[in-house]
Amino acid sequence: MGEAEELLAAVLPEERRLRIAALLRRDTRVRVEELADRFAVSGETVRRDLKVLEDRGLARRVYGGAVAVGAGDAAAAGAGAATVEGGARRSAGTERDGREARRAIASAAAGLVEPGETLMFGIGGIVAETARALPLTFTGRALCASVPAATALAARAGVEVHLAGGLLRRPDLACTDDAAARFFDRFFARRAFLAGDGVDARAGLTCAHLDEVPVRRALIRQAAECYVLADAAKLGAVAVGRVAALAELAGIITDEAADPEIVQALEHAGARVLIAPPLPRLD
Repeated sequence: MGEAEELLAAVLPEERRLRIAALLRRDTRVRVEELADRFAVSGETVRRDLKVLEDRGLARRVYGGAVAVGAGDAAAAGAGAATVEGGARRSAGTERDGREARRAIASAAAGLVEPGETLMFGIGGIVAETARALPLTFTGRALCASVPAATALAARAGVEVHLAGGLLRRPDLACTDDAAARFFDRFFARRAFLAGDGVDARAGLTCAHLDEVPVRRALIRQAAECYVLADAAKLGAVAVGRVAALAELAGIITDEAADPEIVQALEHAGARVLIAPPLPRLD
């Protein structure tokens, strides 16, 4: 087995399912044999993945593979109606849709985590949402750059929580100065989760607050894998502060409203883009 195949074989089940869902979204149909070759797993493993996606309302199994669920079926499955505007999918209730997108992204990110890992959580509401979305059975270590992320895990007996400290920014209770960045230099983590104000094929990851750049850079430097959590509106946008090139990131997790052309541009630039499946709406 070559190096590329070994990497594919090591893909976590939930990440593999996210990638299959993205392929379905792009190609509308997938075949078991092709997916088994692509991910270096058995056909039976692929069939189990397709069953999970079907249960989530993201696929319909057919002989030899699966097809994408149509717009009408997705609405019936509780995914919510969407309209097309300027090539990008926009939902009717913008504010509610934004909340649902953040929930979906956080859930997908949390699904990548394995028990016992050391995790780094950066700055941003979607990052704190990811901390809250971790399974209640998760045990490990959490290194946090904001009070909300630390608070989300502080009551869990099996989680060791560290807070960066340094200058506390009052509006969002984020730790933002050089002292906070140096805190992360003391550790190595399996996985880090960052928010992004802009993710662009040429500019890479950018942020709107310059005081956050050193903290974000520290997380990228000290984690084996760093995932950027960015809803569809952030893709293709460029903010003032340059954080990292796309090659430095393990992946970008976004929502189903992402513009396919922007996603394709990011992938052509070397990024791995994971589309988070929608969650049932909260009434």
